Amino acid sequence: MFLPSLLLLGCANFVLSKTVTYNWDITWVTASPDGFARPVIGINGKWPCPTVHVDLGDRLVVHVNNALGNQSTSLHWHGLHQYGTPSMDGSSGASQCPIPPGSQFTYDFIVDQPGTYWYHSHNMGQFPDGLRGPLIVHDAAAPYADKVDEEIIFTVSDWYHEQMPVLLNSYQSRKNQKQTDGLEPIPDAPLINDQQNTKFKLEPGKTYLLRLIHMGNFVGIGFQFDGHPLTVVEVDGIYTEETLIKNKNLRIATGQRWAFLFTAKPTAEKNFAIFATEDINMFPPPPGYNPNITAYFVYDEEKPLPPDLVIDDFDFFDDFSLIPADRAPLLDKVDHHILLDTGFTSINGVHRATINGVTYLNQKVPSLYTAQTVGPQYASNPAVYGVNSNPIILKKGEVVEIVLNNNHANLHPWHLHGHAFQVVQRSDPNTGPFTAYGELAPIPLRRDTIMANIQSHIVLRFTADNPGVWLFHCHIEWHIEAGLTVTMVEAPEELQHLQIPQDHLESCRSYGSQTAGNAAGHLKNPLNLNGSVTEPSTDVTGSVVAE
Repeated sequence: MFLPSLLLLGCANFVLSKTVTYNWDITWVTASPDGFARPVIGINGKWPCPTVHVDLGDRLVVHVNNALGNQSTSLHWHGLHQYGTPSMDGSSGASQCPIPPGSQFTYDFIVDQPGTYWYHSHNMGQFPDGLRGPLIVHDAAAPYADKVDEEIIFTVSDWYHEQMPVLLNSYQSRKNQKQTDGLEPIPDAPLINDQQNTKFKLEPGKTYLLRLIHMGNFVGIGFQFDGHPLTVVEVDGIYTEETLIKNKNLRIATGQRWAFLFTAKPTAEKNFAIFATEDINMFPPPPGYNPNITAYFVYDEEKPLPPDLVIDDFDFFDDFSLIPADRAPLLDKVDHHILLDTGFTSINGVHRATINGVTYLNQKVPSLYTAQTVGPQYASNPAVYGVNSNPIILKKGEVVEIVLNNNHANLHPWHLHGHAFQVVQRSDPNTGPFTAYGELAPIPLRRDTIMANIQSHIVLRFTADNPGVWLFHCHIEWHIEAGLTVTMVEAPEELQHLQIPQDHLESCRSYGSQTAGNAAGHLKNPLNLNGSVTEPSTDVTGSVVAE
């Protein structure tokens, strides 16, 4: 960690900051959020997992004990950039080793970004089995703070009755590739706040801040909040100029967060429905499948709930039109242009995702540890990280542009660790790969997760001002496990003196992973990649709990 300088910064800017400490046992729990009982992964014997509340500038310390018994784990703090603490990002294979059963691991970092976030496992496609929860960073100086009477946390997810190891083994099987050309498993039900028929109690005349978080695995979700116009004030931790959605519907992709202001009705005359539906354009729904879920704004519990809304035609609000409140101008001088062509293929008969023809695979040494240990003469050589980590070296301070071509007939939510990016261009569906810039917004949308349309492209820009190893990946968990990821190795020369906490190293040893050397674990000759991981594993992914 680079904590000394970070703590000085914290003392200068956050005089009233405090340390917030959690002690978490990661455990199996039985739950039935949609009426179907199944094992889920919870915390301290409970599920849903707890909401983390901190104030801007706090130090967050989370002591993790993996009490699952049969699976390794990790925790990623989604949207928090980990300035100065790249070893706390929580990405197995990139910033740490998996935490094996019976091992302890501490995350310890300064929370220096306000807004709406969440945490989740970033290991073996695990979080859809339940290991995820909201993380809220309160900011007394938020632009809208004096307007808010009360906050509402509103999570949405797609839910599966089968455990992820079974589903992943089916998805990444030769049989699935042969019979369906690699179709993803279909969720069994949508959830709102990890349940169905969710009710949000409102008081007439109050103004609410609604924090919406998509904690799901796969599909985008469309919304209609009946009778309650929403005003956007934040996306992915970035304050925006207040923007009324008016008569549009809302769409949210997995990994994204929104925050809205709305004012309750002046009287409690009736209750209102909130309609949500899974995007069935992202998968072929089986006969009789119900993608819909209804929640309620309840003013008077004695009055009846409204009938379910029926919406046949959606008109979605375009987040591309949002303007960041800080009005940061377009990064107009690009130093490093990166072209990423994405697609899917069959490797050894198994459905795999590729970026520039390469499928991502975890290596024998976490990429951050490789950057820290191979020495300054090798750390900037992409070869040492292994071809299948899909490494891209970034120089400190350069303006980076990513042009991503989505050569696939499905939507993909792209998430970048360690940064928020400017969304410079997003083409319409079926417009094909990038060929030229259109008219660029002088003050572009900024967020950390963006949906790429089918057969289209996106153009993103950010400044490489955060030394570390950061993944850029599709946030559909099926596609992460299929290899739709690249590794951004940022300013590796500044990682040479990074101190990895001892319990992190012990976790690697308990797991059986190496903590030094190149992708193959070679330290004496970092250019010797014999033994690096170049083929997808045929071993069973994870293990399940008997139901």
